Amino acid sequence: MKEIFVQTVQNKIFMTTLSAWLIAQIIKVTIGIIREKRFDFRWFIGTGGMPSSHVAGASCLAAAMGFEYGFSSPYFALAAAFAIVVMFDAQGVRRATGKQAGILNKITEDIYWKGRIPEGRLRELIGHTPVEVIAGFIVGVTIAVLAR
Repeated sequence: MKEIFVQTVQNKIFMTTLSAWLIAQIIKVTIGIIREKRFDFRWFIGTGGMPSSHVAGASCLAAAMGFEYGFSSPYFALAAAFAIVVMFDAQGVRRATGKQAGILNKITEDIYWKGRIPEGRLRELIGHTPVEVIAGFIVGVTIAVLAR
Protein backbone atom coordinates (compact mmCIF):
# COMPACT_ATOMS: atom_id res chain seq x y z
CA MET A 1 0.00 0.00 0.00
CA LYS A 2 2.83 2.39 0.87
CA GLU A 3 4.42 1.71 -2.53
CA ILE A 4 1.23 2.67 -4.34
CA PHE A 5 1.04 5.95 -2.40
CA VAL A 6 4.71 6.73 -3.07
CA GLN A 7 4.34 6.00 -6.80
CA THR A 8 1.22 8.16 -6.99
CA VAL A 9 2.90 11.11 -5.27
CA GLN A 10 5.93 10.72 -7.56
CA ASN A 11 3.73 10.76 -10.68
CA LYS A 12 4.48 14.22 -12.07
CA ILE A 13 1.49 14.30 -14.44
CA PHE A 14 -0.95 13.30 -11.72
CA MET A 15 0.47 15.79 -9.21
CA THR A 16 0.47 18.58 -11.83
CA THR A 17 -3.16 17.83 -12.68
CA LEU A 18 -4.11 17.77 -9.00
CA SER A 19 -2.28 21.08 -8.52
CA ALA A 20 -4.23 22.68 -11.38
CA TRP A 21 -7.51 21.60 -9.78
CA LEU A 22 -6.38 22.91 -6.37
CA ILE A 23 -5.18 26.25 -7.75
CA ALA A 24 -8.46 26.73 -9.64
CA GLN A 25 -10.39 26.00 -6.44
CA ILE A 26 -8.27 28.50 -4.50
CA ILE A 27 -8.91 31.14 -7.19
CA LYS A 28 -12.63 30.36 -7.01
CA VAL A 29 -12.71 30.75 -3.21
CA THR A 30 -10.67 33.97 -3.40
CA ILE A 31 -13.10 35.45 -5.93
CA GLY A 32 -15.99 34.40 -3.70
CA ILE A 33 -14.43 36.08 -0.66
CA ILE A 34 -13.82 39.30 -2.62
CA ARG A 35 -17.37 39.35 -4.05
CA GLU A 36 -19.28 38.29 -0.95
CA LYS A 37 -16.93 39.73 1.70
CA ARG A 38 -17.17 36.43 3.60
CA PHE A 39 -15.82 32.88 3.46
CA ASP A 40 -17.98 29.87 2.64
CA PHE A 41 -16.29 26.45 2.73
CA ARG A 42 -18.85 25.16 0.21
CA TRP A 43 -17.07 27.27 -2.43
CA PHE A 44 -14.02 25.05 -2.00
CA ILE A 45 -15.78 21.70 -2.28
CA GLY A 46 -18.73 22.71 -4.47
CA THR A 47 -19.25 22.89 -8.19
CA GLY A 48 -19.73 25.92 -10.40
CA GLY A 49 -17.98 29.25 -10.21
CA MET A 50 -14.98 30.99 -11.76
CA PRO A 51 -12.79 29.32 -12.98
CA SER A 52 -13.95 25.78 -13.63
CA SER A 53 -11.66 23.50 -11.63
CA HIS A 54 -12.95 20.48 -13.56
CA VAL A 55 -11.82 22.06 -16.81
CA ALA A 56 -8.54 23.22 -15.26
CA GLY A 57 -7.72 19.66 -14.21
CA ALA A 58 -8.79 18.06 -17.49
CA SER A 59 -6.98 20.60 -19.69
CA CYS A 60 -3.86 20.37 -17.52
CA LEU A 61 -3.92 16.59 -17.86
CA ALA A 62 -4.21 16.81 -21.65
CA ALA A 63 -1.45 19.41 -21.96
CA ALA A 64 0.85 17.52 -19.58
CA MET A 65 0.32 14.29 -21.55
CA GLY A 66 1.07 16.15 -24.77
CA PHE A 67 4.28 17.63 -23.35
CA GLU A 68 5.40 14.31 -21.91
CA TYR A 69 4.46 11.89 -24.70
CA GLY A 70 4.00 14.16 -27.72
CA PHE A 71 0.90 15.76 -29.12
CA SER A 72 0.59 12.99 -31.72
CA SER A 73 0.55 10.24 -29.06
CA PRO A 74 -2.52 8.17 -28.20
CA TYR A 75 -2.08 9.32 -24.57
CA PHE A 76 -2.61 12.93 -25.56
CA ALA A 77 -5.53 11.97 -27.81
CA LEU A 78 -7.22 10.14 -24.93
CA ALA A 79 -6.63 12.97 -22.45
CA ALA A 80 -7.72 15.63 -24.98
CA ALA A 81 -10.93 13.73 -25.76
CA PHE A 82 -11.60 13.47 -22.02
CA ALA A 83 -10.97 17.23 -21.61
CA ILE A 84 -13.40 18.03 -24.44
CA VAL A 85 -16.11 15.93 -22.79
CA VAL A 86 -15.47 17.64 -19.43
CA MET A 87 -15.63 21.11 -21.04
CA PHE A 88 -18.86 20.26 -22.88
CA ASP A 89 -20.40 18.79 -19.74
CA ALA A 90 -19.29 21.69 -17.50
CA GLN A 91 -20.72 24.33 -19.82
CA GLY A 92 -23.61 22.47 -21.38
CA VAL A 93 -25.29 19.68 -19.46
CA ARG A 94 -24.44 20.83 -15.93
CA ARG A 95 -25.34 24.44 -16.70
CA ALA A 96 -28.73 23.35 -18.06
CA THR A 97 -29.27 21.31 -14.91
CA GLY A 98 -28.60 24.42 -12.82
CA LYS A 99 -31.11 26.45 -14.82
CA GLN A 100 -33.72 23.70 -14.39
CA ALA A 101 -33.02 23.70 -10.64
CA GLY A 102 -33.71 27.45 -10.57
CA ILE A 103 -37.05 27.01 -12.30
CA LEU A 104 -38.02 24.11 -10.03
CA ASN A 105 -37.07 26.19 -6.97
CA LYS A 106 -39.43 28.97 -8.13
CA ILE A 107 -42.23 26.44 -8.64
CA THR A 108 -41.51 24.91 -5.22
CA GLU A 109 -41.56 28.35 -3.55
CA ASP A 110 -44.91 29.13 -5.16
CA ILE A 111 -46.37 25.84 -3.94
CA TYR A 112 -44.77 26.25 -0.50
CA TRP A 113 -46.27 29.68 0.09
CA LYS A 114 -49.69 28.25 -0.72
CA GLY A 115 -49.09 25.71 2.07
CA ARG A 116 -49.06 22.54 0.02
CA ILE A 117 -45.52 21.15 0.45
CA PRO A 118 -42.51 21.79 2.72
CA GLU A 119 -39.75 23.96 1.28
CA GLY A 120 -36.63 22.24 -0.05
CA ARG A 121 -34.28 23.95 -2.48
CA LEU A 122 -32.27 22.38 -5.27
CA ARG A 123 -28.68 23.43 -5.89
CA GLU A 124 -28.66 25.94 -8.76
CA LEU A 125 -24.94 26.71 -9.17
CA ILE A 126 -23.98 23.45 -10.86
CA GLY A 127 -22.52 24.31 -14.25
CA HIS A 128 -20.29 26.93 -15.77
CA THR A 129 -20.59 29.81 -18.18
CA PRO A 130 -18.40 29.71 -21.29
CA VAL A 131 -16.10 32.33 -19.69
CA GLU A 132 -15.65 30.13 -16.58
CA VAL A 133 -14.80 27.16 -18.83
CA ILE A 134 -12.28 29.20 -20.84
CA ALA A 135 -10.72 30.51 -17.62
CA GLY A 136 -10.43 26.94 -16.31
CA PHE A 137 -8.78 25.89 -19.58
CA ILE A 138 -6.27 28.74 -19.33
CA VAL A 139 -5.45 27.89 -15.70
CA GLY A 140 -4.98 24.20 -16.54
CA VAL A 141 -2.75 24.71 -19.57
CA THR A 142 -0.73 27.39 -17.76
CA ILE A 143 -0.04 25.03 -14.84
CA ALA A 144 1.01 22.28 -17.28
CA VAL A 145 3.37 24.68 -19.06
CA LEU A 146 4.89 25.88 -15.76
CA ALA A 147 5.36 22.30 -14.53
CA ARG A 148 7.37 21.24 -17.59
